[in-house]
Amino acid sequence: MTPEQVATINTQLQTKSPSEVIRWAIAQSEGHAIVSTNFRPYEAVLLHLVTQVQPEIPVLWVDHGYNRPATYRHAETLRRQLKLNLKAYLPRMTPAHRDAVFGDVPTPDDEAALKEFSAIMKLEPFRRGMSELAPKVWLTALRKVQNPNRAELSLVSPDPSFGVLKVSPLFHWSDAQLEEYLQAHDLPNEWDYFDPAKADEKRECGLHVDWGRKAMGATK
Repeated sequence: MTPEQVATINTQLQTKSPSEVIRWAIAQSEGHAIVSTNFRPYEAVLLHLVTQVQPEIPVLWVDHGYNRPATYRHAETLRRQLKLNLKAYLPRMTPAHRDAVFGDVPTPDDEAALKEFSAIMKLEPFRRGMSELAPKVWLTALRKVQNPNRAELSLVSPDPSFGVLKVSPLFHWSDAQLEEYLQAHDLPNEWDYFDPAKADEKRECGLHVDWGRKAMGATK
């Protein structure tokens, strides 16, 4: 797909509803679409929308082992409520093993250690999951309001890390729109979520930036 074609598609889809975007994306997938999740706040919106279109779609979740109890309970609640076809991928190294070898989870001021943590505990299992599930279309919950890096992304883009078309149906939605959707469909939310691979919301864990692509290549 050429840059011009991608630009045209983004223009065409910009005014479509998330459900319409999802239907379009799944139609492009030839039966090979997935949706990824980390069960952070508002993830229930995308999971509900996607499973209304394709109930059995594989849901790729990297469980790095450092989620808080509330996040694990939230994941189980959504798995049951939405009948998710959950595909959990775990790191090859357990949290206890990693902590014994490398020490505690890195702090926000240690950028190099955060990237190393993400490469081992998050990027490697994600790459493995994408390889095994072999999607042509990857549905994500990326939104442009989440951080400055994501504001520069697009609703639809080819992803060079995995050779797939990455589609973010909620890209233009605000928190208020997501909150309204949760209430309208009686969906739970999870506010205790914390991603140790990012340490704060200004950082990226590596899935959607260049350094992550290089790290995933090194972990093959």
